Amino acid sequence: MAEGDTGSDQRQNEEIEAMAAIYGEEWCVIDDCAKIFCIRISDDIDDPKWTLCLQVMLPNEYPGTAPPIYQLNAPWLKGQERADLSNSLEEIYIQNIGESILYLWVEKIRDVLIQKSQMTEPGPDVKKKTEEEDIECEDDLVLACQPENQVKTLDFDVSENRTEIEELPPIDHGIPITDRRSTFQAHLAPVVCPKQVKMVLAKLYENKKIASATHNIYAYRIYCEDKQTFLQDCEDDGETAAGGRLLHLMEILNVRDVMVVVSRWYGGVLLGPDRFKHINNCARNILVEKNYTNSPEESSKALGKNKKVRKDKKRSEH
Repeated sequence: MAEGDTGSDQRQNEEIEAMAAIYGEEWCVIDDCAKIFCIRISDDIDDPKWTLCLQVMLPNEYPGTAPPIYQLNAPWLKGQERADLSNSLEEIYIQNIGESILYLWVEKIRDVLIQKSQMTEPGPDVKKKTEEEDIECEDDLVLACQPENQVKTLDFDVSENRTEIEELPPIDHGIPITDRRSTFQAHLAPVVCPKQVKMVLAKLYENKKIASATHNIYAYRIYCEDKQTFLQDCEDDGETAAGGRLLHLMEILNVRDVMVVVSRWYGGVLLGPDRFKHINNCARNILVEKNYTNSPEESSKALGKNKKVRKDKKRSEH
């Protein structure tokens, strides 16, 4: 496997784990090896009036140079309505080439369903179908259009001219998740400069229980208004690739000026990939609880405008 394929595969895995954490039972794995997934989307979780299944297959080149291959499945979706929705998804892809876009696609579809439910027309007059029947569709998977000019990755040099804030920000603690004697707990703090990141970590480590955790994985994203770019970084703390996955979740949710630390206390039983699911779920829960997640529309606009990201030069050595 080429080096580029390895990087693409890792980004795909991070996005898949983030989507599973965000959507839970709405996210369904059709074929793990072939990277085929289905997301059931509705206008209202408690009382759905309109529902659509988005089936996606992630090619090896996604998200770098190729879009997901997708299929829109709903008995009521026909003609111009289907064309309009497909155009909207392809427009999102063009605006975010090289980015992970599944979250934006799902929430765009949800927006369309919500708008549809607010209109006077009644819901679809169809018999209730099983999930398997719903997924079946005669249409072939549709390949989103690929523009001729690919966007080049730019390396931005952003000067440190942001006002340093000396105060220790407030720290919130999430509800722990326990699985097979391993416990995961997220901690969250608003941060606007790297110095505050260090202060939060130092404060957390004053707690003997947190200091004794097997891993304290963290990630942060700070938005620099003057440069319209993000300063962000992450730390695995011995849990290989966990920090990058956590940061990827935060990027998909488009959070800003916040850091999340997830402590894991190992209980003696290996959890395999489930450990990443618990880390993401802990992080997402506290971000939602503290209202750091934007509306999908804001996320789409922000991703389109603020792709510029620089990695913090700091790297902690453990």
